[in-house]
Amino acid sequence: MRRIASAFCAASVAAIMATSATAQSAGWCAGNDIVVFSGGPAGGTFNSIIDKGANQAAIDTGANVQIVYSDWNFEQMVTQFRDMIGQTPEGIAMMGHPGDSALMPLAAEADAAGIKVMYMNVDVPEVRARFGSGFVGASLYDQGRALAAETIRLAADQLSPGDTAIVMSRWEAGNRAQRELGLADALEEWGMEVIKLQEADGASADQMLQLPVLTSAVLTNPGTKLIGYPGGPWVSAAPVFMDSIGVEPGSIIGVGFDIGQGVKESLESGHMLVTADQQPYLQGYMPVLSLCQQLVYDLAPLNVDTGSGFVTVDNVGSVAELANQGFR
Repeated sequence: MRRIASAFCAASVAAIMATSATAQSAGWCAGNDIVVFSGGPAGGTFNSIIDKGANQAAIDTGANVQIVYSDWNFEQMVTQFRDMIGQTPEGIAMMGHPGDSALMPLAAEADAAGIKVMYMNVDVPEVRARFGSGFVGASLYDQGRALAAETIRLAADQLSPGDTAIVMSRWEAGNRAQRELGLADALEEWGMEVIKLQEADGASADQMLQLPVLTSAVLTNPGTKLIGYPGGPWVSAAPVFMDSIGVEPGSIIGVGFDIGQGVKESLESGHMLVTADQQPYLQGYMPVLSLCQQLVYDLAPLNVDTGSGFVTVDNVGSVAELANQGFR
C-alpha cells in the first residue's frame, strides 16, 4: 500500500509540476491590460527608470502595459487616474502622490469596477487599508530619518547643533513630503535649525525653476551648512545650483534621495555627500508582476520596501554605469 500511495503521490506531483510549467510559460499574463503611472515626464531622469522596470515586466509576463506620464503634476495624476478607470483595464499601478483624500473616491470607483490597483513610490495607507491594495516603494519617513543619521555620521566634523539646513519639498503634499519631513525632523531633533523650502511650481519636472527660490534662501541665510534635495534629478542638478549661486564644492553639504544619471558627477564634484537609494526600477517592475499574480493566480498583493541604503563617492562606482544606462 505504501508503494501504491508513493507512486500516486509522485504522479500527482509530476502532473502539478507540468501544469505549473505550462502556466509559467512565456506570456502567462497575456490578455491583461495594465496601466502604469510613471509620475514624471516622458524621458524624465527618475521616472524613466520606472519605465524600464515596467517594460521589462511586460516582456516577462506578457501583459499589455500602457505607461502614463503626468509631469509630476498631482492634479493631472488624479484626472488621468479617473480616465484610466473609465477604460476598465484589468490593473492599474498608481502613483500615490495626490494623497489619501484625493485618491480615496477613485480607489472606490476602481474597486467597484473590479480593477486591481497597486500603489507605488508614495504610500497611501488609508486607501490601502480600506481596499487591501499593495505598495511598492520606500518607507519614506523612515528613509528620511535614516538619511539624517547617515549625514550626521559622515559629516561629524563639519556639522554642529545650531547650524542651518535647507530642506526642499512639496510640503503641501503630506503623503509625498514624508521622506523630506523625516529628514527635517531628525535634523531638528539633533539640534539643527531647518528651513523648509517650498518647491517652485513646475520644479519637480524642471529643477531650474527652483534656482531663484534656492538662491534667495541661501543668500538670506549665509550660514547655511546643509541642503536636502528631494529627488534624483535634484541630486544631479546640485552642481548647477551651487555653481550658479557661487558656492564652492563642500562649502554647503548636499544630501538627497535617489540616484540616476549625473549622480556620480555630483558626488565626485563634492557638491553631494550622500544620497538614499529607493530603486525605482523595482517600483516599475514589481507592481506589474503583483497585478499579474493577482489576476492570474488570485495571489495577495505585494508590499515591498525598495529602500536599499546609501550611495556616496566611495561606492558610487558600483552603480554609476547602471545609472547611466537608466537602470539605477
